[in-house]
Amino acid sequence: MQQRVSLITLGVADTARARRFYESLGWSGESPDGDVVFFQAGGMIVALWGRDNLAEDSAVTDSGGWGGITLAYNASSEDDVDAVLREAEAAGATIARAAARTFWGGYSGVFVDPDGHPWEVAHNPGWRLDDDGSVRLH
Repeated sequence: MQQRVSLITLGVADTARARRFYESLGWSGESPDGDVVFFQAGGMIVALWGRDNLAEDSAVTDSGGWGGITLAYNASSEDDVDAVLREAEAAGATIARAAARTFWGGYSGVFVDPDGHPWEVAHNPGWRLDDDGSVRLH
């Protein structure tokens, strides 16, 4: 298995509402059947699909709690972190942690989308952010 992630699917309560939220952030998605929505996100895809359908397809029991995963968006500067958090809040997200300097030398904050998925928005001065949005460890 190659060291990469191709697709992340977020289980959502209302696919149309979730799509509107992400499109409010400027994302552009497509839906082949009106049931699932796919967003090209750099070299991978983020999908939105009904939480019940996703649990059944993944052969897991949905306890309804947080799944132990946080998504992240790396920004090119501290000002960009602040701008993305404002944009997310305006689109309907909850700011769970205001942006601030971190113990690891960066700057980050967290928003939670309408379905409870947390997103860290961070500037890490030790990582390289390419023009296409790809993040590199070195």
